[in-house]
Amino acid sequence: MQGIKDKIRTIPDYPKPGIMFRDITTLLQDARGFRKTVDEMVQPFAGTRIDKVVGIEARGFILGGAIAHQLSIGFVPVRKRGKLPSRTLSQEYQLEYGTDAMEIHVDAIQPGEQVLLVDDLIATGGTAEAAVKLIRAHKGEVIGCSFIIDLPELGGRKRLEALDVKVLSLCEFEGH
Repeated sequence: MQGIKDKIRTIPDYPKPGIMFRDITTLLQDARGFRKTVDEMVQPFAGTRIDKVVGIEARGFILGGAIAHQLSIGFVPVRKRGKLPSRTLSQEYQLEYGTDAMEIHVDAIQPGEQVLLVDDLIATGGTAEAAVKLIRAHKGEVIGCSFIIDLPELGGRKRLEALDVKVLSLCEFEGH
């Protein structure tokens, strides 16, 4: 069986020139590859109590839902501002030009719950850092972050590790 990295399609110059977009849809459509991905994103946390999985919009919803199902625990979405229907907490983060915000429902995580944060890719780490801060604002404990892809030269892993968060990625790609 091919490795996970081999099942990820690269699309040059998307969404803008100079970007190498790492497309996980080719991995997700392969049943064995998708199952292996979910297994490998969870395995390093075996034996650790996990109460909730938090997934970052949008591909983190796919992965987080599958992981939460596998672990028989709840799933919590973190979304861009204005997308959640009930009362939320908001956390701003820096973009290349300006700021944006991520939100989570105020009743999504209870104090003391142990949370696994998931998404498809860690680049600069801005959205993941905002999600960690939202979880901690609920007094939840982030037991780790699990990603399929790391783009190490963009520094996201180091940014999360500076927050004292364990970071797992299944593969790395150079560039961005």
